[in-house]
Amino acid sequence: MSDEQSQLQMLYFLRRVQLEQLRQTEHWIEGAERRVAQHVARRSSPPAPDWVLERGNGQGALPVLVHTGACYMQFTRRKALSRDEARRALVDGIPACTHCHPDTDLGFLE
Repeated sequence: MSDEQSQLQMLYFLRRVQLEQLRQTEHWIEGAERRVAQHVARRSSPPAPDWVLERGNGQGALPVLVHTGACYMQFTRRKALSRDEARRALVDGIPACTHCHPDTDLGFLE
């Protein structure tokens, strides 16, 4: 085998090694991009609603209380409300939370 053929074979080998390294690097980049996207998705959760309707237990259960969005007494069974929906709920007789007093914030007299 001539020196030129030997050199050509070494260059082909070098190219194969470099292409494999490039594929590995691209794989690492894809993984890093996926992790960054997941991190951003977790951090950009929607803001807390201004008003919340707490629901009772069971399917079809009646609403229990109206809360402000920042109330610490909220349970997992809740529905976000607009200001008008929260006022309507209070007018319809759903009680206001005694901890966060959404009725006061919405302009109702106690």
